Amino acid sequence: MLTSPNAPRPGLAPEVLRRLADSAPDASLESLSAQACLDTPAAADSGTDSHRWQDPIIAGLVPSGGSVLDLGCGHGELLAGLMAKRQACAQGVELDQEAVLNCIARGVPVFHGDLDEGLSGFPDASVDLVILEETLQTLHRPIRVLDEMLRVGHRGVVSFPNFAHWRVRREFATSGRMPVTPALPHHWHNTPNIHLCSIRDFVAWAVAARVRVLEAHVLADGQARPLRDGDNLVAEEALFVLERA
Repeated sequence: MLTSPNAPRPGLAPEVLRRLADSAPDASLESLSAQACLDTPAAADSGTDSHRWQDPIIAGLVPSGGSVLDLGCGHGELLAGLMAKRQACAQGVELDQEAVLNCIARGVPVFHGDLDEGLSGFPDASVDLVILEETLQTLHRPIRVLDEMLRVGHRGVVSFPNFAHWRVRREFATSGRMPVTPALPHHWHNTPNIHLCSIRDFVAWAVAARVRVLEAHVLADGQARPLRDGDNLVAEEALFVLERA
């Protein structure tokens, strides 16, 4: 748990970042087949609530009474929990009008706005933690939004589905159709996801943009755990904690 938004953090090990940012192939059709043989119903039904697996991790990053900005806050479930459990000074930004009304009904402060237009109403370094939970891949201008969240927040949290998960690769390779998986449940014609990326893609951006990765976690085989080597292939979703270097 963070005791101060300005406390120094060592960041993820540089060698792990270098391996993840490497452009060399990390799988073959044979390894995808081998991974499929290891897949079992028990692994997918391990007790973790995969729908909200990020929430406990994010709650642990919020100082008591700290300020939080949730970009694409949806119906306000996460912010309502942080306000109740962490006494957070919370603010949401949401584009969907129905979701905005639900936030208001929950007592969650919310601003109706389009993230792709930036965060010009928020001063530099004005928030302890900025959250972008499962929203990055829906944005038209994801890099601009990432830059803006790191300008406004002392730290940022970003989570997204990993488009390099072995099920995604296998389905595309064998069927020739856009993959549909538990982490990516939509079809090509109704998906909100327009800028999908992999864990390696995201780490490569962070290294090139001189963004420090403080922590990284994944959902793999139904379990939430810290990121480790090989997760670009086996992790369904990822969460990164960031700050400007």
